[in-house]
Amino acid sequence: MAARIRPFQQFVLKIHSRCDLACDHCYVYRHADQGWRHQPRVMAPHTVRATAARIAEHAGAHRLRRVRVVLHGGEPLLVGRERLRLIARELRSALGGVADLDLRMQTNGLRLDEEWCALLLEERIVTGVSLDGDRVSNDRHRVRADGSGSYDDVVRAVRLLGRPEHRPAFAGLLCTVDVHNDPEAVYRALVELRPPRIDFLLPHATWDHPPPGPGGALDYANWLMTVFDLWNAEGRPVPVRMFDSIEASGAGGTGFTEALGLGSPDLAVVETNGAIEQADWLKTVGPGAAATGFHVRTDSFDTAAAHPGFLARAPGIGGLPGTCRRCSVVTVCGGGLYGHRYRTGSGFDNPSVYCAGLLRLITHIRDAHSPPRHHRLPERDFEALASGGFDADAVGRLAEAQTSLRRSVLAYLRNAGAMTGEGWRSLVQEEASVLDAVLAQPYIRAWAVQCCEALTTGAGPLDTGRVAEMALAAAVRSKRRLQLTVPLRSGAVHLPSLGRLTVLDDGVAERGELTLTVEDGRLRAPDAVTGFEPTRHLTADGIRVAVEDTDPYRDCHTWPPAPRLPEDEFGRWQELFAAAWHIIRRDHPRYADGLAVGLRAITPLLPVTGRNVSDTSRHAFGAVAVALPDTAEDLALLLIHEVQHAKLGALLDMYGLVDPAHDRLYEVAWRPDPRPAEAVLQGVYAHLAVADVWSRRTGEKAAERTRHWWSASVTALDAVLAGGGLTPLGVRFAGAMRSGAGAGPLLDRG
Repeated sequence: MAARIRPFQQFVLKIHSRCDLACDHCYVYRHADQGWRHQPRVMAPHTVRATAARIAEHAGAHRLRRVRVVLHGGEPLLVGRERLRLIARELRSALGGVADLDLRMQTNGLRLDEEWCALLLEERIVTGVSLDGDRVSNDRHRVRADGSGSYDDVVRAVRLLGRPEHRPAFAGLLCTVDVHNDPEAVYRALVELRPPRIDFLLPHATWDHPPPGPGGALDYANWLMTVFDLWNAEGRPVPVRMFDSIEASGAGGTGFTEALGLGSPDLAVVETNGAIEQADWLKTVGPGAAATGFHVRTDSFDTAAAHPGFLARAPGIGGLPGTCRRCSVVTVCGGGLYGHRYRTGSGFDNPSVYCAGLLRLITHIRDAHSPPRHHRLPERDFEALASGGFDADAVGRLAEAQTSLRRSVLAYLRNAGAMTGEGWRSLVQEEASVLDAVLAQPYIRAWAVQCCEALTTGAGPLDTGRVAEMALAAAVRSKRRLQLTVPLRSGAVHLPSLGRLTVLDDGVAERGELTLTVEDGRLRAPDAVTGFEPTRHLTADGIRVAVEDTDPYRDCHTWPPAPRLPEDEFGRWQELFAAAWHIIRRDHPRYADGLAVGLRAITPLLPVTGRNVSDTSRHAFGAVAVALPDTAEDLALLLIHEVQHAKLGALLDMYGLVDPAHDRLYEVAWRPDPRPAEAVLQGVYAHLAVADVWSRRTGEKAAERTRHWWSASVTALDAVLAGGGLTPLGVRFAGAMRSGAGAGPLLDRG
């Protein structure tokens, strides 16, 4: 069966193949592939037309909403103003009615003047400029053919492009890292120019030709860590793509720089002669490494996408080398840039030549912005949680850390320009206690993570309407007056933690939005338009838990959620929940108080024939998803088991328990596939509690279940302790788990 192609969403057009600088670190002119010598200097008009038509053909076939085209070189400004104008209009004309055109350009800036800036604005060409920092740093490499530096002319161009009337055409600055340059001097020179964004580019290198510098990859990590610390300490005066991408991935989204993350390789290059090639950085590997043999005059981009070189760069963890797949930061790093993995003999089946440096940098940024900066557990809490306990104060502090994390993700989205408008302004004006009450709704983080993914990958719409929903919910709690327009989702308005307004008027539903007003803590909607379905709660002595059966972001579990429960089925849930809580209070009191604090919501799942199913999501602390079992005993067991998973997930957000470089997998009794060390800890933590629950029941089945889960848990825990994959703190945590498990003193029960 033929492999399924992935459509291109970015196209780099080499409109001019020569340059008016002679930079000695240029990957086009100074690396292994010298194919530029055989290219026409300028892309001919008929090649531009053919390329534009092929891009439109591809966008139409794959129903792409937006296409990015980057005009590149060489130096693209060498084509001249009129030719550049014609290229822009040819592209826009071909894509008219097919897809939106995001037209970009990367230039060295030497030729930019008032007329060029006017043209960029007129043709909507958003332009980045290459600058390596201060004068000494920039002129170390970015020189003319006679050896003279380019710094003064580039800075003049950047200041011109950064003027208010030209700034809409300014994309930012691109800086190639050189560890011989002073990182603070580079940082300050770039920030002083107030660009919209800074990109730091690692020099293109392979295992055959490692990056320059005495310390290799670690030198680059240390250089970038110095810049990060300055940038962070000074309040992040300008977005930095690499740092923002690492934080977005760490928050559960997808990175938005090609050098990091697990996004799809969706870029194709068209040379000045019309040849379709892979990304330019492959030119560092060897002559012809980027070539495909296809051409815009004879081949479609679908044909090119089926080339083995594109297919080999599969997105996601499955396309990475084994060492990368087992790394704890793989979702952030993504194996690094594909070209940086090359080594003669093994091809690209290697980690990045920058692997050690990327690991250090990502860990540094993650540690700098993890909840421990704001939340540290007292020693007694850490020990109590390690032994499996459910101390209410300790679980409460985990919940506080999760609220802090949700605030941090919202701040990231705001800094990225995704959260604007009246809803956001109203939300941030609320008292902290009111905002935290809204953020405590478990699926707020699930929504925020999806927003990060949409923002960084461009896949799917960015759901900013959720902010208005949150603002209205907060206004109801604080009794502030507020009027906002909110989106309709399948004919309903969802207000986190409050419930759902269902639209009864087809005409209103077709508009896709509804204006609501809050006055004195009451929602007011247009007359005869809506029916309200409030969030219902399961109650028992000492506990009150929301039933989340309408929230649109509850579909983040392994099994699909059930629709809103009919009243008779809700009554069955209430009956079984009250009975399960009675069992927990009577037979498992060590779990009861903490569970009452940590369990905020239950999401009913669709039943699975013949088995009990339950789940937690790392991005929805406080929520447990359960298909209603037959007995209260089973429900009690499922709740304890899943809240254990939630507790450890929250703890792992605060503390590094697993060595990120450890790549060993371990066999466990509860899964058919070998598991990494972190997953083993998760399984052991939950199943030791399962063994404890069974040990307090009577009968042969209870005794057998106790022995099975205790033995399976301790065997897996001993293996991961012996395997060397835990940090010192992780060893301490696992050791406390092991001591709590003991030698199975409860096995004699029943």
